[in-house]
Amino acid sequence: MTPFSLSASGAGLALLGLSLLPLSALSQGGLFTSTVLFLTFVVLAGLALLLLGRAGYAPEQLCISLLPIGLAFFLRSTMLDYASEDYQIFLAQWAAFFRDNGGFSAIKLPVGNYNVPYLYFLAAISYIPLPDLYLIKLFSICFDVALAWGGLRLAGRFSGQNKLPPLICFCALLLLPTVMLNGAYWGQCDAIYGALTIHALACTLEGKPKTSAALVGIAFSFKLQTVFILPLWAIFWIAKRTRFRDLLMAPAAYAVTCVPALLLGKPLGDVLGIYVGQTMDGAGSLNYNCGSIYSFLPHGAQVDETAWARLGILAAFLLVAILLAIAFLFRDRLDDGTLLLCGMVLTIGVPFLLPYMHDRYFFLADVLTLTWACASLRGLPAAVLVELASLSAYLTYFRMKYTLLIYLCDQVFTMLGESLMVLAALVWSCLVLAKHLSTFPSPGGQGGKNPTNL
Repeated sequence: MTPFSLSASGAGLALLGLSLLPLSALSQGGLFTSTVLFLTFVVLAGLALLLLGRAGYAPEQLCISLLPIGLAFFLRSTMLDYASEDYQIFLAQWAAFFRDNGGFSAIKLPVGNYNVPYLYFLAAISYIPLPDLYLIKLFSICFDVALAWGGLRLAGRFSGQNKLPPLICFCALLLLPTVMLNGAYWGQCDAIYGALTIHALACTLEGKPKTSAALVGIAFSFKLQTVFILPLWAIFWIAKRTRFRDLLMAPAAYAVTCVPALLLGKPLGDVLGIYVGQTMDGAGSLNYNCGSIYSFLPHGAQVDETAWARLGILAAFLLVAILLAIAFLFRDRLDDGTLLLCGMVLTIGVPFLLPYMHDRYFFLADVLTLTWACASLRGLPAAVLVELASLSAYLTYFRMKYTLLIYLCDQVFTMLGESLMVLAALVWSCLVLAKHLSTFPSPGGQGGKNPTNL
């Protein structure tokens, strides 16, 4: 052990211990709640170290990793008391509904607009004598660790014998501002589908197509936003990384998540209609404070919403079609790097073009671009641009005030700066993908299964 590693481990343990201070000052639940939360944080920090140990990291590297891990949990401990408007209007009401109506027996009743896997969680916490606010956030924080593990696996595909980039990715994902704010502060659950999707990508690249399809099916059962990256599994099929029968595991896994709700008496139409209702709820504003193409319209502009929405949907479909066509034409060059770049273009480009996008809908792009940046410095521009745009969108929600107003030709543009950042990240990703395909050494049969530089 070096003095640096010992100092880092000591500082990490101190930060983890200091998390008890903000936890003991929480406004709800008292000493019992604070103790349970602190012990859970300790267990999750231990789990993070265990995952790194199982990945082959030496004791000295684990000691150094304690510093970012301890910092990550300390920062989260300071965020737990914030109750967003989303929480107060929706999640708190749904959790109270389950508590007042018999927990799991209330699954059959119409409640909320989240799909049934998250409703199972809300029903489960109705039996736990801890404040709903903290339990909801704790659920997402657990998946923050799973998300970091997925990033480690994915970055590891491109680092060869160098184990430093995956370790950096693991720690960076735990500390990524939008990841911390999403679950620990906002109480949202994007880390769930994000973690499942990242692990699904890693499974495909590791030659586990059935597991990959099952994981992405479960991810879709938690969040409709998984659809942004679903076309990548068609590219996996084109690249011969998966077979059509393997892909059937996705709808099968989704169906399995619906079975408990059906057995508890929830009508099939209610189960299958959740996402239809969510898409219809979006109408009313073409852009909900995120960096999308609709931010190029001046604030308050009177436009035909239906026509512009259709144009955006058509543009998103066109982007996917072009990407699939490129994948088919260059099917002998679809190595691991190309596939990850395709995923990058999808997670940035699809929400950029679609209407009715919200501030959190670039979560997958945040995570994937950071993973790319850890695997290759080429990914750094996209990672910085996407994270800045997403973070600005988050701050717009928290502060109820636009971060950067731009005035042009007597018009006000509320999110134009963020949209330009996302567009630049998309263009950069497309250029790197084009260069990657053009400089591919030679067609490699079987879809070029060896990882290459990004």
